[in-house]
Amino acid sequence: MPDLQPSLIRLDGDFAPVRRVVELLRDAGGRPFLVGGCVRDALMKVPVLDFDIEVYGLGTRQVEAALRKEFGIITVGAAFGVTKLKDFPVDVSVPRRENRTGAKHTDFDVQADPTMTPKDAAERRDFTLNAIMWDPFTDEVIDPWGGVADLAAKRLRHVSAKFAEDPLRVLRAMQFAARFEFMVAPETIALCATLTQADLPPERLMEEWTKLILRGRKPSMGLAFLRDCGWTKFYPGLHAIIDVPQDPEWHPEGDVWNHTLHCLDAYAKERVGDRDEDLIVGLAVLLHDFGKATHTKVEPHDGRIHSYGHEEASVPLAEKFLGQITRETKLLEAILPLVRWHAQPHELFRAKAGDAAVRRLAAKVVRIDRLIRVDIADRKGRPPLWPGEASPQGVWLAERAEALKVADSAPKRIILGRHLIAQGHKPAGWFSQVLDEAFEAQLDGVFGDEAGGLAWLKERMAKGVV
Repeated sequence: MPDLQPSLIRLDGDFAPVRRVVELLRDAGGRPFLVGGCVRDALMKVPVLDFDIEVYGLGTRQVEAALRKEFGIITVGAAFGVTKLKDFPVDVSVPRRENRTGAKHTDFDVQADPTMTPKDAAERRDFTLNAIMWDPFTDEVIDPWGGVADLAAKRLRHVSAKFAEDPLRVLRAMQFAARFEFMVAPETIALCATLTQADLPPERLMEEWTKLILRGRKPSMGLAFLRDCGWTKFYPGLHAIIDVPQDPEWHPEGDVWNHTLHCLDAYAKERVGDRDEDLIVGLAVLLHDFGKATHTKVEPHDGRIHSYGHEEASVPLAEKFLGQITRETKLLEAILPLVRWHAQPHELFRAKAGDAAVRRLAAKVVRIDRLIRVDIADRKGRPPLWPGEASPQGVWLAERAEALKVADSAPKRIILGRHLIAQGHKPAGWFSQVLDEAFEAQLDGVFGDEAGGLAWLKERMAKGVV
């Protein structure tokens, strides 16, 4: 059992507003507890970033009246019994009863009930480690469902049968397992196997997948749980890579599933801390080999396992997966080129490709720096090959892209329609043909600035329109 500090969470300094909140609630006649993630994180000795407070003995209106004395508040519906503080990461709630009224995730009747006991109120929570309460005045830990013992055992276990009322909790288990490196209790796996994500909207799914990608210390543990409870079946592209064989010389780690898990763990160790960058690269790593499920076979010419063409085949499968969890077109536009061209760093390095090939790659993927991160994870996802070694193709490509000024952006077209107009041509359909030829010449290194481009254009137009 984790040792408790003399005061589990110090409510001073930046957290002084939280102390004032609980004091105001106490003075109004309530008994406030800190609950959920803040207590869990304090017990695990990780930074507490936000606070949930549950207060007993007061109704929602009384809570609002007490807090308004010193804080701006936002009320999230009287029935839900939740009050948010403006400018502070604090939510205050009264105990509430939730009863399912239909099959959809929104079909709930929620009623605040300040007369509930802490154990009954905690029964609606997802995991025992999120059902622990702390009294800031007595330093007493209230643990009606055995969450402290589960924390000590590094175990995720559901609180009660009410867990099944929100199937999204299966994906919460996935990302919690990855973030905390916890195993999921067998009885929780069995319960999750009976649930479906059919009625969950993409936005809710994306929230949990994002936490897996951005916060999972070991994403492989989350995905292993997803396989154990059978939920990979809801993601056909992911499910299909299970047991797909690979050449043991180049992939001693095993099948495509195991390779993908190792790649994700390698990526997680080298996140850069930028949300968008890490999310794009992490999802590309997850999806990069989906095409191997349909393009892997033993080739007769050498009797070995090959996956020719899997890069291109991965794209529609990756797009389908992303379509299940997000409607963000820009996200797809950033990820899919990385999936399509993820083998290019190795191919160009092996071929000792020139500057034109690097420029063309930049035009395809836009961000070569992101592609290099995918390549590094792909290379490190093959233990025990290359332990701790830098990726030679990544180093080479980074140097070339930096020298050509295309590391973090696609080459910009130098010759544009306005240049043709300036030469006395009226806009016409043939403009696009000439401009595309100009861009190809630019990528080939025929010219690299506007003066050189105009000289090329003058010579090109001397030959006529076609």
